[in-house]
Amino acid sequence: MSYPFLKGHGTENDFILLPDHDGTTHGDLPRERVAALCDRRAGIGGDGVLRVIRTAAYDASWAGAPDPALTEQGAEWFMDYRNGDGSLSEMCGNGVRVFARHLVDAGLVDAAVAAGDGIPIATRAGLKVVRVDGESITADMGEPRLLGTSVVAVDDHTWPARHVDMGNPHAVAFVDDLAEAGPLLEPPVHDEEVYPEGVNVEFVVRRGARHVAMRVHERGSGETRSCGTGACAVMVATAEADGVDPEAHDDVEYVVDVPGGRLTLTWTAAGRVLLTGPGVVVAEGATDL
Repeated sequence: MSYPFLKGHGTENDFILLPDHDGTTHGDLPRERVAALCDRRAGIGGDGVLRVIRTAAYDASWAGAPDPALTEQGAEWFMDYRNGDGSLSEMCGNGVRVFARHLVDAGLVDAAVAAGDGIPIATRAGLKVVRVDGESITADMGEPRLLGTSVVAVDDHTWPARHVDMGNPHAVAFVDDLAEAGPLLEPPVHDEEVYPEGVNVEFVVRRGARHVAMRVHERGSGETRSCGTGACAVMVATAEADGVDPEAHDDVEYVVDVPGGRLTLTWTAAGRVLLTGPGVVVAEGATDL
């Protein structure tokens, strides 16, 4: 069976997009198919897969079905995101920008609406509204949750980590040098009682006032060139460390450098995190993987 695909990235966090608007091509998307597509030697290669499907078309019996109420909230489209190993994921901040870019480029969403009110997109982490204004794409990632501290470790090195939930779990560790974490070939050791479903781990160094750089190991994908929700978590943890009151503050903006580029984050006075960065579709074709 041959089926269409697209390839895109957000700050070099790369994805395979599968247009499956009515849910008739892939069904309950097999984990093995996702892993085969993401294989960088025998497949197309990517950090994950974004299935583009109408929210109402996603069969409730399939794994990771969205909340049906999201359709009533105006979310026609559901971002069915899978990690590179085929496992389900709640959310992807870079992926949702690429997803929105495709919706506009393919004429599935009116460009004027996307640039104005934005596109409501259903995810497993709830409704996300993404505004596409030319090359600038901003995703409202919602309200972060600060959930205490834990410890992460790589080999013999350990660091305290701030637990930030952005719809998916993150452990943010501040280090003196990004090289301290080593090559990150394996997931950092974490407290499985705190993170029973695994965790994305970010290592962070300061570059200047409201400016940091990070590396990330994403659960199910390994070390990636960028992580949108991870950048959000890093910004929130850094702002808190800088004395920003999580309960009452003015708009706060940070720049977060990732290996694949630069992201701008705003923690609004209303408590929401806005993620701004590129979203690019670079290729399309057909495959029978």
